[in-house]
Amino acid sequence: MKTVDELRKLREQVRDMTKLREGEQEVRIVVAMGTCGIAAGARETLNAMMQEVAARGLTGVSVTPVGCMGLCEREPLVEVNAHGGRTLYAHVNAEKARRIVCEHVEAGRVIEAWVTRN
Repeated sequence: MKTVDELRKLREQVRDMTKLREGEQEVRIVVAMGTCGIAAGARETLNAMMQEVAARGLTGVSVTPVGCMGLCEREPLVEVNAHGGRTLYAHVNAEKARRIVCEHVEAGRVIEAWVTRN
């Protein structure tokens, strides 16, 4: 960083990313971040979700990391609380995360092929 303007831009980016992880929103995306989830790639999944929400300029959406959800063999797990329902997706990599934001969060279409049942 060489200028104060660059520092201000970075501060705004960090604020925007922090807003995605806080507060009560219309849509809540939960990413399991227990040790098993992290080992399976949940950190990349979380980052992809946050980047896609920000890139699309979606408001009313929070992306929240949580601990273990208890389905270790299906990690990374993502739960989407939107449009009056809760949907749990299994084996969510970064590519799937972006598509979930696009199709489910933004367009309201559940991607049934990736939904896991208990």
